[in-house]
Amino acid sequence: MNKPENTDISWKLEQKLGAGFFLLLFAGWFSTPMWWKSSATAQALYFALLAAFFLLLRFFDRNAWEQLPNKGFFFALLAAWLALFQFFGNSTLGYVHSPSLFQWIFNVYNNNNNNNNGGGDEVNDDAIGYLIPFLVIGLFWLKREGLLASPLNTWPPALFLVVLGVAVHFAGYLVEEPRFSIIAMFIGIYGLTGMAWGPVWLRKSFFPFFLLAFCVPVSEALQPITFPLRILVSELTEWVAHYILGIGVIRSGTQLLDPSGTYGYDVAAACSGIRSLVMFFLLATVYGFLVFRSPWKRGFMMALAFPFAVLGNLVRMLLIIVAAEMGGQEWGDYVHEGGPFGIISLLPYVPAIIGLLWIGLWMEKKSGPNEKEQP
Repeated sequence: MNKPENTDISWKLEQKLGAGFFLLLFAGWFSTPMWWKSSATAQALYFALLAAFFLLLRFFDRNAWEQLPNKGFFFALLAAWLALFQFFGNSTLGYVHSPSLFQWIFNVYNNNNNNNNGGGDEVNDDAIGYLIPFLVIGLFWLKREGLLASPLNTWPPALFLVVLGVAVHFAGYLVEEPRFSIIAMFIGIYGLTGMAWGPVWLRKSFFPFFLLAFCVPVSEALQPITFPLRILVSELTEWVAHYILGIGVIRSGTQLLDPSGTYGYDVAAACSGIRSLVMFFLLATVYGFLVFRSPWKRGFMMALAFPFAVLGNLVRMLLIIVAAEMGGQEWGDYVHEGGPFGIISLLPYVPAIIGLLWIGLWMEKKSGPNEKEQP
């Protein structure tokens, strides 16, 4: 069994400068317009950022990197596997004129038709997928001690997962459903790690790999629940405004109107809460898997994502109504647009995030030592 050496981080000047430079590039790329992110230059820079993030973490803990065996074996297979999806990944050439699955993913992430805007720089609900690979790599780095303490040897039976990935990709290619191919790509990468580092690695790394599911664009598939969410948020906003705040808002379907005609708002698809629901589900999933071993506690944390996402969206709509009540449509529009740097749009979700984390901390305090997840 491989025993990890001391992996404490000593933040030297060059490490601080490297981290600062990376964060500057990271913030710069993600602040660019959506239309630019579809360009080949932007895509190349994204993958360069991903590689830079990986190298930065390696720079922070070189000892851990040196202890990891079979690196050449894994990365050679990974390069071949990714090449398959670069050159034979997308069969829907009538929609995206490229055989690259990565080009298809970028196209979907940057297409904001799902936001009901028809154009502009509104962030797509699926664009969270840009952040997931960074999160997964970061979680692998946090779990590095436990992973390196495992027996790390090649394990040929993991080839079954790679073959499964090929089969799923072939099916997706035939029916022209790139989402199947995305799932297949991640199944194959998971299998390659098992081939390089064994079954214990597969078991311990399942959680970070599970998060890659958030890279699959699903906003279109979630449309059937978007309208019920819009109705729910509209009804809750009307009830709270009328019975608690004393504001006589009139609801008509998903529209919220002032009786005097001073202002009016529609809880559109972009305001349904799908985006916040995905974000809360991601936060709850990460917290649940990092802290708890019990499946029911992990599931409970994930289930809490729905009520807290609705709560955050409700507070946001109430802030818009209160602002419009005080200063008319102009004030309400200002809050609706998010104010400077979108800060106002984020503030309503702070209490919901605090509430979710508070419940998680309370459950953690009530848990015994054997119920807590180990690094």
